[in-house]
Order: sequence, then structure tokens, then C-alpha cells
Amino acid sequence: MRVVIQRASKASVAINEQETRSIQKGLMILVGIENSDTDDDIKWLVNKIVNLRIFDDENGVMDRSVLDVDGEILVVSQFTLHARTKKGNRPSYVDAARPEVSIPVYKQFKERLSESLGKPVVSGEFGASMAVELVNDGPVTILIDTKDKK
Repeated sequence: MRVVIQRASKASVAINEQETRSIQKGLMILVGIENSDTDDDIKWLVNKIVNLRIFDDENGVMDRSVLDVDGEILVVSQFTLHARTKKGNRPSYVDAARPEVSIPVYKQFKERLSESLGKPVVSGEFGASMAVELVNDGPVTILIDTKDKK
């Protein structure tokens, strides 16, 4: 699994130009899923995300997690995070999992995040046309790939 985590003062996703889902202070997470992703990847990544100390404490030092600041999380699926760009100018997405694999992993990822956060996680809709808006606080952007955890 590969994620882009952005610290947000607010973020939203409009789905099929209709329904909008949003958060205030928290994390905006783009997630890409590969065929080789496992339950262990989900567990490890969820633990890493909710405990990642990227929010400022009273001294302006990034030493608080989304749990510490009672923040919210917005998750959006993004298969393009697994784009291969080494050859030619048209990205290849062969590393991204097909829907029959990625949808269950995406759902489990959201459920585990919600359990760990102690409140519902806001999300986009898998496979839908989405417009994402973000006010990146900092800016703070972190990339994590579960294949690099060891």
C-alpha cells in the first residue's frame, strides 16, 4: 500500500459532481493498493498513520498525532499512486490492484482507521469521479509505502 498523507486545516471530496464529504483539522490521505498488499500491511499502515506526530504542540514542534489533536481523516482511493513512469510518457498502472482485490482492502483500511481513530473516517467513493479540495496546513506532506517498512 502506498499513501500520501497531508496535514489539513480542511479538506473535501465531491463525488460525481454531487455529494460533498469534508473534514476540518486532520489528515487527507490518498491511498493506492497493490495486488501484494496484505492484512499485515493494513495493520502496520493504520498504526503508523494514527500515531504519526505531525501536528504542532504548544511550542510549535510537530509532536502530536491526529489522535492527540482529536483530528479527522478523509481517505480517497487513488490507483495512480502506483504509476510506472520509467518507460515512455504514458504511465502504466500494472502495479495497481484491480477492483476485485482493491475494494475489499480499501474497505478494511477505512474500517481499521475508524476503529483506531475512535470515530468515523470520511471517504471518497471507490471508482467514482471525484474532485478533491485541500488546504494543506504547513504544508506537511508525507509519503509512506508499506513495501519500505523493513
